[in-house]
Amino acid sequence: MTNPPTKSRRATAESMATKQRDVSVSEFFAKNRHLLGFDNSRKALLTTVKEAVDNSLDACEEAGILPEVWVRVDQPQPGRFRVAVQDNGPGIVKKQIPLIFGKLLYGSKFHRLRQSRGQQGIGISAAGMNGMLTTGRPMQILSKTSKRSPVHYFQLQVDTKKNQPEIINGKGEGIDIASGEKGLQYMRDQDIAWESRYPERESKIAEAKTSAAQTADSETPEAEAQPELLDTPVAEQRNAKRRTAEGKAAAGKTSEPSLVENKPGSEVESGTRVTIELTAVYKRGRGSVDEYLEQTAIANPHVTIHWQSPDGEKRTISRTTTELPKEAKEIKPHPYGVELGRLITMLGAEKGTTVTSFLTSSFSCVTPAVARKVCEVANISTRSTALKVGQTEAERLYKALQETKIRPPTTDCIAPIGSELLYKGLKAIVPGEFHDAITRPPSVQRGSPFQIEVALAYGGNVAAQKITRDELVDLIGQSDAKTLRKFLIDTFAGIGSDSAERIITETKLPTRCSPQKLSKTQIDTLHTVMREINISEGQSMQIYRFANRVPLQFQQSACAITQAVLNTNWRPYGLSQSRNSLPMGPVTLIVHVASVWVPFTSESKEAIATTPELEKELRLGIQYIGRSLASFLRKRQAIAAQGNRRNVFLRYLKEVASAVASIQKSEPDPIYSDLLHVARHKTAVADIKLDEFGKAIAQEELAEEIEELEE
Repeated sequence: MTNPPTKSRRATAESMATKQRDVSVSEFFAKNRHLLGFDNSRKALLTTVKEAVDNSLDACEEAGILPEVWVRVDQPQPGRFRVAVQDNGPGIVKKQIPLIFGKLLYGSKFHRLRQSRGQQGIGISAAGMNGMLTTGRPMQILSKTSKRSPVHYFQLQVDTKKNQPEIINGKGEGIDIASGEKGLQYMRDQDIAWESRYPERESKIAEAKTSAAQTADSETPEAEAQPELLDTPVAEQRNAKRRTAEGKAAAGKTSEPSLVENKPGSEVESGTRVTIELTAVYKRGRGSVDEYLEQTAIANPHVTIHWQSPDGEKRTISRTTTELPKEAKEIKPHPYGVELGRLITMLGAEKGTTVTSFLTSSFSCVTPAVARKVCEVANISTRSTALKVGQTEAERLYKALQETKIRPPTTDCIAPIGSELLYKGLKAIVPGEFHDAITRPPSVQRGSPFQIEVALAYGGNVAAQKITRDELVDLIGQSDAKTLRKFLIDTFAGIGSDSAERIITETKLPTRCSPQKLSKTQIDTLHTVMREINISEGQSMQIYRFANRVPLQFQQSACAITQAVLNTNWRPYGLSQSRNSLPMGPVTLIVHVASVWVPFTSESKEAIATTPELEKELRLGIQYIGRSLASFLRKRQAIAAQGNRRNVFLRYLKEVASAVASIQKSEPDPIYSDLLHVARHKTAVADIKLDEFGKAIAQEELAEEIEELEE
């Protein structure tokens, strides 16, 4: 009997060991760029702009400078785009520039417990790495720290094998360009772009008129400037909020001092400019750079953005306030947010300190009395050396920290937008009949404070009704949608499936018609219908999501904010809603999450994960703003009802007056005048006007009448 042949081993432990090596973080992300938001060409362009703008805003705010940001996207050749973002921030010292832009996981924010847009030190260096991988072109960085300092100019790329910067120009050391006219001439000769002066404001005259109008308003008699408002619970809260804000303004008690506007035409004394060339696709509509910049202006009303699109169109989004956000302060970790492994590592890093000293110096909200109580519960001596605490003792200490009552962390580490500034930013971008905003009280999750802000705008036209024919043609050319229905839904925010069907039905175009195959006549018909048809009833709610003042553009369905909106019953608030879908109506909802630690679902920071604490605060904020909307809609409905009632009266008053006059054998005109006076008095609610807050501008007795009609 022969033995079965033995199979030779394909590899041995020794041969496999020779193939094993370290993998740098840049090498990992170079192969997994989709984790950082570079999974398709359109998102790559937006992510590149976003990372650069976020860094610019963080730098300006930390230095106490009113942000001025220039964003320019050019198309040097088909399929390639050049993104340039410049700010007027404090600039970057020369030796730090290569590390910040040419090394992943390098930055100053990761170890700080305070609110900031970026934290990991990955974004802008990953954007430059993506550009280098797709086009082979290095990123260009210019930075200036003062008026007389030189401009540091670098061309660099990421060495993905070592996760180290590789400087291309200046024999590996970069170039210093002299300040003044000599340096500017050198940059012009070398075709190096740099915004050296603040642009003249195109809206200077409009701003002057606005300022004059505001001055006139301030001189209006008090009886006119502050009309009597409705005495409903919601109105009482709004009136109290308004009186508080007005009192603070009168006393000059703002959270941060207002800064002087950057003078048009003056020199940009410091700042940083980043230029990245990448393979990308530029499209307008949802998820576009245009929409991102508009939403950035809503969450950051203190910033001015100068935007130039690839087709040469220029636009300036001016700031609506000169008040910088409150500076977020750094805090120590809270005991409730520290896990066992992290606690053991922190204990091992201490040298010569006792357990009580370790607890009071390493954690926030732990006083000496609390530290002694924790040691007592953990059965550990207060004089024990932290370095000598073993595994078993550390577990007892961790359990005692979780069981001991410790006050929540301070909330000065987060800087919410504020309901007043959020309202200003929303109104500037999304006009409508009614606006309201609320900032929820701070709450805590995993030992980290967070705050929810919600704002709502009702009314106004959707983007599809404001579009010009030329813009429509451009959007059709940029779209890859196979059907007209999909084109309408994907391109225009606020157009749902019902609205798209109504537009297509009105145009009498085939349902499966491709937008690219439309003739000139059909495009004219589509444009006319889009501008004239009333789609407010079939319009779905638009949701703008923000985390630490940064717009979240993608993965809307996977976000905790969207889920909170879907799980809210909007019918009691006056909006129609189908099961598991967004409510219908001309409504724009903004939700902002401000936190030291935002639980994103991935490294690309496109959606927020659901936690019980976050879900609760989102629900309460949305419910409040829903009640505010319902109050406005009920008032508007009551006013409309009385207006219809008056019209019925007026239709028959002359006949009634004539009949009464014939019975009394008198003149009908005096009787008609009396009846007209009675009709107007009984339907006086129809004369009430609502302001932008949904408050009634009327006399007290009329306000009481509309309140009774609401009930």
